[in-house]
Amino acid sequence: MTGSVDSTRVPTGVGIRSIGVRLPRHEVTNAQLVERFDTSDAWMRERLGITGRRIAGPDEFTSDLALGALEDACKRAGADPADIDLLICCTSTPDHMIPAVAALVLRKAQVHGVPGFDVNAGGCAGGLFALDVGHKYMESGQYRRVAVVVADTVAQLNDPDDRTQHAIFGDGAACYLLEHCTGSPGIGRTVLGTDPGRYYTAYIERVAEDGRLNRFSGTNVTRMDGKGVKDFALHVVPGFVDEVTAKAGVALDELKLIVTHQANPTLVRELIRRLGQPAGKAVVVADRFGNTSGSSVVIALAEAERTGRLAPGDKVLLLGFGAGMSYGGTVVHWCGRDDFPQREW
Repeated sequence: MTGSVDSTRVPTGVGIRSIGVRLPRHEVTNAQLVERFDTSDAWMRERLGITGRRIAGPDEFTSDLALGALEDACKRAGADPADIDLLICCTSTPDHMIPAVAALVLRKAQVHGVPGFDVNAGGCAGGLFALDVGHKYMESGQYRRVAVVVADTVAQLNDPDDRTQHAIFGDGAACYLLEHCTGSPGIGRTVLGTDPGRYYTAYIERVAEDGRLNRFSGTNVTRMDGKGVKDFALHVVPGFVDEVTAKAGVALDELKLIVTHQANPTLVRELIRRLGQPAGKAVVVADRFGNTSGSSVVIALAEAERTGRLAPGDKVLLLGFGAGMSYGGTVVHWCGRDDFPQREW
């Protein structure tokens, strides 16, 4: 139920009140992959920078991870899932084609009277596309608390014979809890882009038992041109970062942190170097969790906040890129708890 806003503090922006995270219980280590594939721990550590990844078990679905992330975000804000006004779920691996995963999350949370819908931003850019959707709903003035959950179980789509995919991808979910904030711009303008010429750089195709493509039945399998992804990240993304910061009126040197999509730790660190920024501005979580697609940016942001790397007033660049090739970026002015008007929920 929506409560009253303290009239002495008029909201001036939309901030991230809290972030929730849910990762699968099961970890797949490099040693376990060495037993299955012609690879080595040294190759995965040195080439990718990954030592482990979380993989959903047979009883863990996208909706389960999404629910856990929502509950964690609400708990950290001192709220309850029933207190949200709108649930947006961003995923490319729904439990069912229809209805929306958001509807199943609300069902599992036993929340009624709250609308929910899904967006599919095509995977790894989802952490920014979904944030922009939630931000705009907040700016409409119709909602006072919007939960944006980004959840995927992409490791379930690995090509059974592709050792690199099994080394890179993990499953996970994270949730932004958005509220109006005072005295801070909060989330800045999000800049989005799509390069359809690179459509086949990373995609998921559905293959029937006879090996032919089939739109509605068969096995979903990830196809990825690793060299193409790396080329995009290192040669296209830096120019895009310049565009995002210019539109935000912020210089790169003013940023406290640069939180990027966790394609792999080696690529993240090289991108920061290409941007001419100190290595200490990077946030890396893929070394332990793998590439969790759209949720990776949100999980990394949560880690930065929980480990004390962000303080109220800090400026942080959020940057997502992936299949499409789609990409998005925004500068967030980090809000503290005192920046959010007191409400009665």
